[in-house]
Amino acid sequence: MFDALLLQKSETGFSATLSTLEEDRLPAVPNGAVLVQPEWSTLNYKDALALTNRSPVVRVWPMVPGIDGAGTVLASEHPDWAAGDRFVHNGWGVGETHWGCLAQRARLKGDWLVKLPGAFSTRQAMAIGTAGYTAMLCVLALERHGLQPGDGEVLVTGASGGVGSVAIALLARLGHRVVAASGKPQEAAYLQTLGATTVIDRAEFAAAGKPLQKERWAGVVDALGSHTLANALAQTRYGGVVAACGLAQGMDLPGSVAPFILRNVTLAGIDSVMAPLALRQQAWDRLAKDLDPALLEIMVTEIGLAEAPAAAERIMAGQVRGRYVVRL
Repeated sequence: MFDALLLQKSETGFSATLSTLEEDRLPAVPNGAVLVQPEWSTLNYKDALALTNRSPVVRVWPMVPGIDGAGTVLASEHPDWAAGDRFVHNGWGVGETHWGCLAQRARLKGDWLVKLPGAFSTRQAMAIGTAGYTAMLCVLALERHGLQPGDGEVLVTGASGGVGSVAIALLARLGHRVVAASGKPQEAAYLQTLGATTVIDRAEFAAAGKPLQKERWAGVVDALGSHTLANALAQTRYGGVVAACGLAQGMDLPGSVAPFILRNVTLAGIDSVMAPLALRQQAWDRLAKDLDPALLEIMVTEIGLAEAPAAAERIMAGQVRGRYVVRL
């Protein structure tokens, strides 16, 4: 028996309830199943969409949400995993098409799991979660396209959210001058503690702007999309790079080709869900090297499993700073 958040949907409506389930309820996994005990999980934006039924994230019912988990392997049919191994999981459609990690047990595919770096506890891994792992993928993309410390200011949008918080901490520790765009002026001190040199109002980016604007950014990490991304592109300096990883403002891109063909700007798309294992391991290894663990604690709020649905509502209302970690 184990506790889990169970999402159910029928003609009578939607529910998200804390339930006690039998282990044989866990969906089967062909080719390399691993039974795990998640010790910590977290709430990402996609988890909040699922828990509030605001978007058709869930494709199979009933569903246990939770795209992230960290804990211990209990039993394995996969050659790379054995009982007692420590793992971290992100993405792969878990919480959408396969039962996830907002539960005390999960049956996952061994190919989906990453070895937990020794630098992190399972709680710290979930303080990072998909949001922080995505932030690291963004930093890796900026580096692949030539961004180096000293090249100029790097803009981070959605700065007080999970991706933004970790991106600021990473970029600042690597030596970049980070400008945080946030709609929460009360969080300026928090963002500066993470390493932002300047905090600006996200309203500067929220409405339609000119196709080309004054050059400012050597690089950008954008989690919002829509007009924010279009304006960030229009302000990126010649040869700069923009890593786009989210759509909190919208999935449209109401811009022009001008930044690309007149300023040689690169738009790098970041996908964390289906990223190959080698890139995932690289991202987690770099997080272990480049993220100050002391900063994680000021980013996180700890909650219990039963509190997750209410916390998801707060995420959807834009009332959250940093990250939720869920104690299992």
